[in-house]
Amino acid sequence: MEQYFPYIWLALIVITAILETVTAQLISIWIVVGGVAALLTAVLGGPGWLQMAVFVVVTLTTLIVTRPLVKKLVRTKKVSTNADRYVGQKAQVILPIDNQQGTGQVKVEGSIWSARTVDGSTLEAGDSVTVEAIEGVKLLVKKQ
Repeated sequence: MEQYFPYIWLALIVITAILETVTAQLISIWIVVGGVAALLTAVLGGPGWLQMAVFVVVTLTTLIVTRPLVKKLVRTKKVSTNADRYVGQKAQVILPIDNQQGTGQVKVEGSIWSARTVDGSTLEAGDSVTVEAIEGVKLLVKKQ
């Protein structure tokens, strides 16, 4: 059975490397590293128990040592899209807003958007509002 260990380690390396490539979430990279160490142990003639021990130790060590660093480096910051920038901005009602009739428009930072009120109230043209959220292609606004 031990004569097949190099092939088993190689298969493990290939499968987990493919999995890592597909997910790109740094989930199985540590198994790849442990598998490479175990494969080297097998090629150098180490017994099966030693190969397993090397695999476990190297996998756990790389996981424990590098995971916090990788999480810190990979942490992505939320970047607002061009629409998200309107949330919290002041806007001017240009067409009366009536949620029941489904009408209303506001102008915010030079752009015209369909709008609804967050509380269901009606607003007249000229009213100043604050953009509270975006729902689909409509801004949800609240009178100032």
